[in-house]
Amino acid sequence: MWLDRLSGQSTPSISPVPWNRSTSPAPGRSSLHINRNAANLRRPELPQRMSSWSGLVNGSSDSLPVNAREQPRSNLRNQITASTTVTSNPIDVLSKILGSSSVTENGVSSDTEDDPLDSFVADIDFEGLSLQEFVSSGATQEGQAVKFEDNQKGLEELHKSIQACDEILVSVEKNLTVFQADLAAVSAEIETLQNKSINLTERLERRKQVEKKLGPEVGKLSLSPVVVKKIADGPLDDAWAQALQELEEATKLYDTSKSDHAIKAEGDIRPLLDKVKDRAVERIRDHVVAQIKALRSPSINAQVLQRNALSKFKDAYSFLARHQPKLEEEIAQAYINTMRWYYLSHFTRYKAALEKLRLHTIDKTDTLAQDESSRRAPTGAGSRSPTGPFDVFSLGRRIDTLRAANPQAMSSFVAEEDKSIHYLETPFRAFNLALIDNASAEFSFMTEFFSKASFHTVSRRFLTALEPTLTLGRAFTKQLVETSSDALGILVCLRLNQHFAFELQRRKVSSMEGYVNGTSMLLWPRFQIVMDVQCDALKKAASGLSGRPSGSALSLTGSSSNASSIAPHPITQRFANFLQGILLLSRDAGDDEPVQRSLGRLKDEYLTLLVKLSKGIADAKKRERFLVNNYSLVGTIIAETVGRMAEEFKEIFAVLKEGSGG
Repeated sequence: MWLDRLSGQSTPSISPVPWNRSTSPAPGRSSLHINRNAANLRRPELPQRMSSWSGLVNGSSDSLPVNAREQPRSNLRNQITASTTVTSNPIDVLSKILGSSSVTENGVSSDTEDDPLDSFVADIDFEGLSLQEFVSSGATQEGQAVKFEDNQKGLEELHKSIQACDEILVSVEKNLTVFQADLAAVSAEIETLQNKSINLTERLERRKQVEKKLGPEVGKLSLSPVVVKKIADGPLDDAWAQALQELEEATKLYDTSKSDHAIKAEGDIRPLLDKVKDRAVERIRDHVVAQIKALRSPSINAQVLQRNALSKFKDAYSFLARHQPKLEEEIAQAYINTMRWYYLSHFTRYKAALEKLRLHTIDKTDTLAQDESSRRAPTGAGSRSPTGPFDVFSLGRRIDTLRAANPQAMSSFVAEEDKSIHYLETPFRAFNLALIDNASAEFSFMTEFFSKASFHTVSRRFLTALEPTLTLGRAFTKQLVETSSDALGILVCLRLNQHFAFELQRRKVSSMEGYVNGTSMLLWPRFQIVMDVQCDALKKAASGLSGRPSGSALSLTGSSSNASSIAPHPITQRFANFLQGILLLSRDAGDDEPVQRSLGRLKDEYLTLLVKLSKGIADAKKRERFLVNNYSLVGTIIAETVGRMAEEFKEIFAVLKEGSGG
């Protein structure tokens, strides 16, 4: 290390200054400090210390010859020796150094211009220091030497530590060499693995290309034995459906990629595919026929069977339809015939249960002009047992039938056990709601199960299966309204039928549109007939009045005390309630409906009758007051109704009231 190299260099020792010279220290000090920087940098160890004044025991060296003096090793001393051959007086030298005039021994100054010491003194470098400072720097150098000796032990310990580090570095160097060798070996192995990976990747790509070209050819010429066994003898579950799908794909692939030239493998696979397909068709046929037979059970729920047994088998049935279309037609016809019987039998029993409901009987004798005391009591089920009174011309809570948030059809058991009395819209709603729900479910199933058939074919099959039931529904509607004069009930049925039409459109059952339209064709004419009956009754009542104050009111009220009464007439009360009910049911009515025309005619007949009734009052003021009270009652009752038609009638009666002085 650097310490060893430094200690190994030979440094010339500084010889002590001989003391056989003069007592002036100037030359010796100069020679010492000129090279002090070099001594500090290159002195690894110090010579043995000697007192600079140890030569005092010797005698003066002035008497010695010049050649006998010891030559100093300082460059300055060499210069002095080389340039001066004559021994100089130390006092003179000192004087030269101090810059003062030479003083002789006698005290006289000497100004010798050619003294050789002048050039010597001029060559001495004091480094810009004064003499005292220059002398002090020499003492500092000696102190540094002493300090270096004191730090020698620390440097030796540092040297030992550095040697220990060198030994550790040698061990680390050996380990690094071994690691480098191992790393080179690992790198070689990685390179080998990389080459193998590249080779495997290339082989894989080549195999993929080969498989891409040969895969279809091999696939169309092979069929797994597991698939064959599963289709032939396996249970009809999801695994069987998956095997059937694989058979379908193999058949499709064989048919689409059949080569032009004869291949023996193709000839061998074709009979196998045909046999497996025939076996699959046979099992599908047996399963579907068994489910169709199950539909003929008296307690079976068709929708549950369709959802759990047939809908899950729709892909298999599509397979049968593709490969055996004639057989599919026969199975579909068997299903249609079964469902015709199923729906007709169930709805026939349901209709019979609904016919047991007791209904309010409202016939042509129940008119606005009829006296309430002579009104027939409600009856039902063909009997005429008396029941509590009811208002024929008041809608009341009957409108709640249209506002049901979650409508559900009445069950047969409830209908048979129900002893309460209902209006005609109750059985109408129950039967048609059940019919709409079943028809929607059946149409959805047929669309899904017969997915390979066209929409026209599915609609035809649907109508064929439901036609007897739809005919039964129209007949039941006709039975309900044929003899009824319940205009409000018929109008409620019309609004229910419109709601059913909207629901069928939402469910996308367009095939039921004919049934809905047919029901409307039954209800609208009957509604107009009932409205005409009411108009004719008012007209007949008005024609029976003479228009004289003698007793015109008596004929309608049955009491002479009411002849001059200005209170609203009972006919006005019935007319206002009837008008309110129709306006509530016609809130969103269109312009193409006959409701407004029928109401307009009824209003005219009522006003004619009211005017004739007012003429039976002799007092003109009472007559006007009578009209105002009747108009006011009508306006008050219909005040809460909304809609375009309601606003028109409210305005009409408001004008009539003002025109009569109200």
